[in-house]
Amino acid sequence: MSRGRLHHVELWVPSLARAEVSWGWLLTTLGYAEHQRWSAGVSWILDGAYVVVEQSPAMGAGAHDRLAPGLNHLAFHGGTRAEVDRLAEAASAHGWSLMFADRHPHAGGPDHHAAYLENEDGYEVEVVAS
Repeated sequence: MSRGRLHHVELWVPSLARAEVSWGWLLTTLGYAEHQRWSAGVSWILDGAYVVVEQSPAMGAGAHDRLAPGLNHLAFHGGTRAEVDRLAEAASAHGWSLMFADRHPHAGGPDHHAAYLENEDGYEVEVVAS
């Protein structure tokens, strides 16, 4: 592995069941495969880097606030513009809502084609066209 390359991201979620619906769909659509599973969590892996969702009893708060200090969002390469657009269209059936719909797919600027999505637990992802 390359030094400095992202190893994993672990997200503590208020509901593992909801996270599996939204994160599981998104990550498998982007090419990740289920990697590990235990009673309180699951992870998906792609090219050696993985994303974990866990409903931990050690959580200090019951909800994620992307506007509070800490994680605002994760951004993923989403393939072509057409692939990102198809993903954005399908997202609502899998627990995600389109953010900035009035500026989609250029909410990041006129030369930036991306889907900004938020799940019902308040986690934001940006899926960027290559």
